[in-house]
Amino acid sequence: MTAKPDIKTLGSLKASKYKVKSIKDELRDNLRSKILNRESVFEGIFGYENTVIPQLEHAILSRHNINLLGLRGQAKTRLARMMTSLLDEWIPFIGGSEINDDPFNPISRFAKELIKEEEDNTPIEWLHRDERFFEKLATPDVTVADLIGDVDPIKAANLKLSYADDRVIHFGMIPRANRCIFVINELPDLQARIQVSLFNILQEGDVQIRGFKVRMPLDIQFVFTANPEDYTNRGSIVTPLKDRIGSQILTHYPENIHIAKEITKYESSLDSRQTNGVYVPSLAKDLLEQIGFEARESEYVDSKSGVSARMSITAFENLLSTAERRSLLTGEEKTSVRLSDFVGVIPAITGKVELVYEGEQEGAEAVAQMLIDNAIRTLFTSYFPKVEKLEKKTVEGPFSQITDWFLEDDGFLEITDESSDENYAKNLNRINPLDEIIEKYQPDTKPEDILFLKEFILWGLAVNKKLNKERFKTGVFFS
Repeated sequence: MTAKPDIKTLGSLKASKYKVKSIKDELRDNLRSKILNRESVFEGIFGYENTVIPQLEHAILSRHNINLLGLRGQAKTRLARMMTSLLDEWIPFIGGSEINDDPFNPISRFAKELIKEEEDNTPIEWLHRDERFFEKLATPDVTVADLIGDVDPIKAANLKLSYADDRVIHFGMIPRANRCIFVINELPDLQARIQVSLFNILQEGDVQIRGFKVRMPLDIQFVFTANPEDYTNRGSIVTPLKDRIGSQILTHYPENIHIAKEITKYESSLDSRQTNGVYVPSLAKDLLEQIGFEARESEYVDSKSGVSARMSITAFENLLSTAERRSLLTGEEKTSVRLSDFVGVIPAITGKVELVYEGEQEGAEAVAQMLIDNAIRTLFTSYFPKVEKLEKKTVEGPFSQITDWFLEDDGFLEITDESSDENYAKNLNRINPLDEIIEKYQPDTKPEDILFLKEFILWGLAVNKKLNKERFKTGVFFS
């Protein structure tokens, strides 16, 4: 942050030849500079490089108010917050003004009278760009008084003013956000009559409060967010308001696992002891993201509600915590994520998906386990041959040696949640055919990923009905 400018009076500001710009021109000019210098504006936003971000930049260059339309967990609010980086670092305003009055073009009665009285000695204060972001979650109980303002009887009594005097007005959030970015989240949840009160502000800058028609050309960059689901479930954006919003931009979920992994890596909140003490195989990360893709396609999950990217983030945090807890119990300094640790991500899934009636009938935990199984089934064919449902007994399939191993007298495997890494490795290494399969189909596997891949083969055969897998209270049993 650069130092606050040392200009404290209107006369000094005039002498500095400072030029005031509207907020939309500020955003536009600073975006032009960043594009010319090949600077990234929306750092940490992945998967929108060729879709949402260019459209958002077009809207800013066009000086439009913006509506970001998309399902939950699609970074709508984050994009709006990041727009503050396109504002000038400091802007001057009349000292004591409630609505950040422009010193050269004041709009409030307070600022006009102060300048008339003090002239060049009018005090000037400076507002940093980080303080120029206002956000309001639209809920059915939001009132016009909250957003626009109301008559303040206490102010009228203290100043001994009549209710006919416009000095008794208490400004709401929107006038106080003058020269700022103002975000209204979940716009359809706002009652229709409240949405109507935004018409003139967007178009003309007129503010009407309890019969006062105060001509206040407010300088605001509006950003609205909305969820298509809300259009049918709770409300809608009234047509005349939608007509006054310059650009409507559709957001979306990550298009592939690679982008999803980037988002999870960037957003996860992890303790350094987790990242240093728990190794996560690459396949485990892919599997975790695939669960989200399976959920968005599942017949048990409400597709209109969407599956937030936050599900993968919290699931990843839970996965590391599951492995970390086990290492604490076994007294090991370092450990690696196992596929059986995925039981720990179930609470992150059940809390993030909206189930349809059939899903409710199955139960949230059962659906979560189904999504994990589906993710394993989907990724299995990327690593190993497809498991044929019907195989001739006389023909040896690629996994016959493994299934034959389980047909022997001691052909079972038990992996407990709290077994040490040594026992875990000892149990898996008993099944010699697993080494042959990996050597044949995945010879370039990193040594530290081998055990996870072995367990993955067993789970893959189980979800394809070639092995039995049972979950008991403290672990998993294959037979």
